[in-house]
Amino acid sequence: MYDLKTWFLLFMIYSFIGWFIEVIDIFLITKKWINRGFLLGPYCPIYGYGSLFIIYFLHSYTDNPLVLFIMTVVICSILEYGTSYVMEKIFKARWWDYSNSKFNINGRICLVNMILFGIGGCLILYIANPFITHILSLIPGQLLTIMAIVLFVIFLTDNLVSFKVILNFKKVATNIRKDSTEEISKKVKAVLSSSSFLGKRLMNAFPDVKAILKNYNEKRKKKRK
Repeated sequence: MYDLKTWFLLFMIYSFIGWFIEVIDIFLITKKWINRGFLLGPYCPIYGYGSLFIIYFLHSYTDNPLVLFIMTVVICSILEYGTSYVMEKIFKARWWDYSNSKFNINGRICLVNMILFGIGGCLILYIANPFITHILSLIPGQLLTIMAIVLFVIFLTDNLVSFKVILNFKKVATNIRKDSTEEISKKVKAVLSSSSFLGKRLMNAFPDVKAILKNYNEKRKKKRK
């Protein structure tokens, strides 16, 4: 459908749109401007990946809105659930939790979000993507290439720096000897918030983050056996 640079630029555009929606949503609730997401820049990659999946796999369903809606719900729900599961396994933390929302699955996804995914997918294929791709088609190819390269370098650098910060979260959580998830989470937030600007930004972006490390008393008991 598109060349590589166009796919990447679409990824970045939708990642930015997702970030913007998250920031506005949090602002309406807390009245504070908070840089959402794991990365330093104004983008949330999960929205970019989800949008590209929708565009690539579901563009042929635009003649059937109901099927498009359902397929979008399925794809985006799998993506959100999978991302939550993988991030939890890698960094030993639950970064978002919908356990208090009705009709949730293991706290990783919930019905409200699933419905919003479906609506968002329809908006992307019927309105947003035709408009965005038209704008991109008006930009000279060489300029698009330069834009893609510059954004890729920035995005890659951001990923490396932010990944190091998140690894520090795991390191701090591992070194804290507390019995409960709540105690671990509270201590981790305190340590990272006071350690650096990047650590503080991460805690502000995910105020409800929960460490899920196992009980240290249980670990010590196993070692003694």
